[in-house]
Amino acid sequence: MKSKYTQIFFHVVGCTIFLLLPILFWPGEGGIAEFFSDDRAVRGYINNILILLFFYLVYYLLIPKLYFQKKYFLFILILLGCYFIIVFLPELLVPFQGHGHNPQGPGPGARPGFGRYRMMFRMGHNLVFFLAVVFFSLLLKINNRLKQTEREKLRAELSYFKAQINPHFLFNTLNSIYSPAIQKDDRTPEAVVKLSGMMRYVITDASHDFVPLDKEISYITDYIDLQKVRFGDTVRIGYQPCEAEPGKYIAPLILIPFIENAFKFGVNPESDSQISIGIVLSDDALHLSVFNQKVKDLPDSEAGGLGISNAKQRLALLYPEKHRLIIEDGESHFKVDLTIKLS
Repeated sequence: MKSKYTQIFFHVVGCTIFLLLPILFWPGEGGIAEFFSDDRAVRGYINNILILLFFYLVYYLLIPKLYFQKKYFLFILILLGCYFIIVFLPELLVPFQGHGHNPQGPGPGARPGFGRYRMMFRMGHNLVFFLAVVFFSLLLKINNRLKQTEREKLRAELSYFKAQINPHFLFNTLNSIYSPAIQKDDRTPEAVVKLSGMMRYVITDASHDFVPLDKEISYITDYIDLQKVRFGDTVRIGYQPCEAEPGKYIAPLILIPFIENAFKFGVNPESDSQISIGIVLSDDALHLSVFNQKVKDLPDSEAGGLGISNAKQRLALLYPEKHRLIIEDGESHFKVDLTIKLS
């Protein structure tokens, strides 16, 4: 919505400047009154208004409805009609008298044939502006269409990644409360409530392109709390969340794959497991650090996990040149350092 109002603002400013320039650079000394009393100046001003209207006609109607629909004959036919309107309508509204207030006018003694040469000059002059408007409109519209196509492609790819994330999330989280439920742990009802809130977040908020940062942090906190219920004292979990400032937004579920990966491959009840997670917010930069010991012997192809692969692709799509991801895959540990410049 904000970009729409910004676009309208620039259009209004641009049109105002375009219509004011002939008046501001009028060489006469009589001001606006003299400008609008001069036949040639008035014809030129009407010509500017027609050129402006022609631009919006071409940009918003002719190109999308005719050019992009490959109705080229009708498109060219209407363009020619618009051209002759731009050339002759000012002459019809303000006929040329051969004299007037403009001291540069030809005067009563203008030589024969002057009107014909004057009209040819007007046609050539308008043709330059006419073609410039058509090509400029085409350039803008084609560029906007390419951007729209890119945005639609981006949405399709993100939808695909989210479709992979949600079942992955559901499987892991249900698995998190399975053990406490079997053992009739008193914390199971609390875990179910947290799971319900997390599912609500995934189904509703996470369907948006961006969400408030505090909701994403709350989701991560609930997830880690569920893991504490699941593993109890068998794993040492260090978690330091940040205080989310109002007005900060982030792509949903962009951080959780790195945290899930730590619990998936860094926890073994029979080994000394340690996981450290820190989230720091500094101005517009969000920093996530995740460290886990490798306690499972996994093939290299599985070490990163599907979640991290998806997260990398989403980061590339949503935060191009606005993120820095460093993954340290050591023999005994796995470490992630991610910095995202929030909008």
